[in-house]
Amino acid sequence: MKKRVEKLPKEKGDKVDSVTEEESPKTADDYPCSGNLELDFTELCKLMGVEEIPSVKIKQAASMSGGAMENSKEDSQFQSSLESQMTTWSSKPCLQIELENEDHCSVKEVKISGWKVDGVVLQALNRILPSLSNLQCLHMWRAGLTDPAFASIRNTASLCSSLRKVVLEGNPLPEPSYHLLIREDSMLTDLSLRNNHIGDEGARLIGSALSTVHSANKNLLSLNLAFNSIGDAGAIHIAQGLRLNCSLLCLSLSFNQIGDDGAAHLAEVLGPFALTHEETVERRKLLIKGEESPMVQPSLVSLADSHERPLSVRSSSSLDRLNKATKNPTKKKDNPKKDEKPATGQAAKKEESKVAKKDNKVPRNQAGKPAGKDNNLLVSEQERLEVVETVIPLLHPGIVHTGGKVIHPGNTCLTSLNLSGNKLTEQSLRVLLSSLEGQDEGGLLRLSLNRNQFPSDCDTFLKIQEIMSLRDPLKKPRSGQVEDERGEPKTINDD
Repeated sequence: MKKRVEKLPKEKGDKVDSVTEEESPKTADDYPCSGNLELDFTELCKLMGVEEIPSVKIKQAASMSGGAMENSKEDSQFQSSLESQMTTWSSKPCLQIELENEDHCSVKEVKISGWKVDGVVLQALNRILPSLSNLQCLHMWRAGLTDPAFASIRNTASLCSSLRKVVLEGNPLPEPSYHLLIREDSMLTDLSLRNNHIGDEGARLIGSALSTVHSANKNLLSLNLAFNSIGDAGAIHIAQGLRLNCSLLCLSLSFNQIGDDGAAHLAEVLGPFALTHEETVERRKLLIKGEESPMVQPSLVSLADSHERPLSVRSSSSLDRLNKATKNPTKKKDNPKKDEKPATGQAAKKEESKVAKKDNKVPRNQAGKPAGKDNNLLVSEQERLEVVETVIPLLHPGIVHTGGKVIHPGNTCLTSLNLSGNKLTEQSLRVLLSSLEGQDEGGLLRLSLNRNQFPSDCDTFLKIQEIMSLRDPLKKPRSGQVEDERGEPKTINDD
């Protein structure tokens, strides 16, 4: 009996060891990602045979300014930083992560800075990133990306449910492929592609991704193309993409090689412009289709009557609620009561017009972005906003027929444009000034033109500065302040 008692613990221990060996993954494919990047990255690298595993460091949350657009001063600082770090790689590769809170499974940003990411490490990241449910930003600076590596990252980014911001800087690719990040189905709202040697061909593809006659990106709010090799031809393609794009708020083309010709095309789309033959033909097709589908008419009427700029983009929070709502479209509260009779005839149209007009007045903050109050909107209100957000640019209610031409009111969605550090002369300024004066409602709130080939004291530049100082919400005087003769705010003394 004594021998049996001594034997039982040994058998039990053998059984526990056996179970542990069976449960522990033997290959990377068997490893289940837990959402804890520190743990998962180390374990996956071990299973993949990585000899020197990059460390994982938690960085402090950085305070962000309200604007989504860097000005020319910030771009200059970035250029200086590039020049000082461009010749060296990080001696100790590490992943920098930022947490939403103290929970190690709340990673909201992953940053790789200054070291080449090899294929094995990238494979581990591709396994881990989709499991980070809170991941909002992926930042890779000078990571030595290749075409296959970029394709892999692009596919992974599409699997990350909360990812809205991607920063890929200092990663020139042999093939111009960055436009694939802003396809029509892309959910990214912020994209920075600085210092990637993007030329005119890459700009052409990016312009087509922003919009064509048949498709348009509907979610991208901010695009930074500073410090590339975009010339006049590339700027013309970007301008073409802005013609029918109704989502982009901030665009930086600073420190490129854009001259007067490219600037003239960019200025043209900011004010009223004539539709091309192809655009006119497509507009006719859409009008005919709209007559066959009268359900789209209330949204068009409400936009025409609204005095507010229509919201053309959605915040990530509203997108999430909309997705949840569409999964369960039938609810008891949405079904009409048996005793109630549906409105018919002109009364129904009148009621729909009132509801649509009321919901179209969407608040916008000073920087031109959707106001934060949309987080408190009900699902039904978000569904109504969806009608406004999907309005087709070629059916813009402001389009008029004059002189045998179809005139579009221009891109009034773009609020910030940075053309600093290019080759613009006074000729460009005159065209830009004409477009600014032609904008009625909405339009640019910020326009950066520093470090170009015109004197800073020329009359046209001073007129542009005067117009923009009245529009820029950051320069508007606060309560108790007035503007001096230069447009700068000054405080009024009570005495």
